Amino acid sequence: MSYQTILFEEKAPGIFLLTVNRPQALNALAPQVLSEIGAAVQAATDAAARALLVTGAGEKAFVAGADIAAMRDMSPLEGREFAIRGHAVMRSLELAPFPTIALVNGFALGGGCELALACDFIVASERAVFGQPEVNLGIVPGFGGTQRLTRLVGKGMAVELCTTGRQVKADEALRIGLANHVVPAGELLAKGLELAQMIAAKGPLAVRLAKHLVQHGQDMDLANANAFEADAFGVAFASEDRREGMSAFLEKRKPTFAGR
Repeated sequence: MSYQTILFEEKAPGIFLLTVNRPQALNALAPQVLSEIGAAVQAATDAAARALLVTGAGEKAFVAGADIAAMRDMSPLEGREFAIRGHAVMRSLELAPFPTIALVNGFALGGGCELALACDFIVASERAVFGQPEVNLGIVPGFGGTQRLTRLVGKGMAVELCTTGRQVKADEALRIGLANHVVPAGELLAKGLELAQMIAAKGPLAVRLAKHLVQHGQDMDLANANAFEADAFGVAFASEDRREGMSAFLEKRKPTFAGR
């Protein structure tokens, strides 16, 4: 597929990089951008990706928000449809059968913060700035920000950020659990690739199951979530990867996983 608003490339075997490529608009999420992100996630899935890195073009912004110019004249129905489209794209990142890592290189505001939150975890540059400033525009987050932020940083902090519009710099993002790592700006892609390569070296089925368990178990009660985990543990025991991984450990060699 030919993309006009994003770049999509394989950086290493099984490791893909998706770059929102509208630096002149601070990588704002116009409707076409959302559609192309969704298409790229599907393309990565079809290519049996092992990990997907998500970032923004330029040095100033990861994604500075949804496209305000595109939203200004939307009717209430059109606004709702735009939110539904955004939710679908964010959900595709969550449900992708591989880990997704946001590489936040600058401003991640509004829809940009929501895009980062939809990824499995966040690596931020020291220049990163996060926020949900929609209240400044007289609206609320529309792509899952109120819900994913609450699950990540807790109710109190989520309410504060969504009602004040306050921006969070990289050091605070790390402290409150919004970001997993903060690195110098010039090392952001290298850190993302390092983490992606660590993931790609593991058993593919085990990685998929681990992500699935975390994503779906977090909203269960503990007893049912643990039963869910036990079932997945049993499924893993039926795989060739389990036999290879355990044999390689006992034989003191690196495993060669087949992904089945």
